[in-house]
Amino acid sequence: MSSRALVLLATGAEEMETVITVDMLRRGGVEVVVAGVDGETPVSCSRSVKIVPDISLATAATQGPYDCIVLPGGGPGAAALCASVEVGKLLQEQDEAGRLVAAICAAPTALLSHKIGLGKRVTCYPAPAFIEKLAGSYTYVEEKVVVDGNIVTSRGPGTTFDFGLELVKIMVGKEKMVEIASAMLL
Repeated sequence: MSSRALVLLATGAEEMETVITVDMLRRGGVEVVVAGVDGETPVSCSRSVKIVPDISLATAATQGPYDCIVLPGGGPGAAALCASVEVGKLLQEQDEAGRLVAAICAAPTALLSHKIGLGKRVTCYPAPAFIEKLAGSYTYVEEKVVVDGNIVTSRGPGTTFDFGLELVKIMVGKEKMVEIASAMLL
């Protein structure tokens, strides 16, 4: 049985972080479901690229559990993830079960909003506002990808390949990660 990942897509999400992560997980054999936080309609991302979710967040919530929940960044997208009660409930269930929660760029702020992984090592986009927001509740480190238990975080669009490869390594195995990296000339 293959691993399953849920990628939460909100208006203003960073499209590179969304698409690259989904692509790399699927190359790794992970079943990926892209759920629209506001429903199944096309989502306008941070650079006006439109992405059509597979299903709504409400539907996705009834089809779990997922081995990993992925939160793409992008300032407005991360703010929507922070504000969503439904996202908070899903993340709390995921964290309590010890399953993976992965957030990139501005999205680690949603971990704080929903009190996920408090006290763990994390990274995020290196804007002072994000770092200061996380610093009191987490140990902030400047690394491309940080894994602390079931929490995986990364910095931004330029680290998305590293983020995706790390998730493949954790969910599928190092051999598959190396195979994907080689095929993608990384």
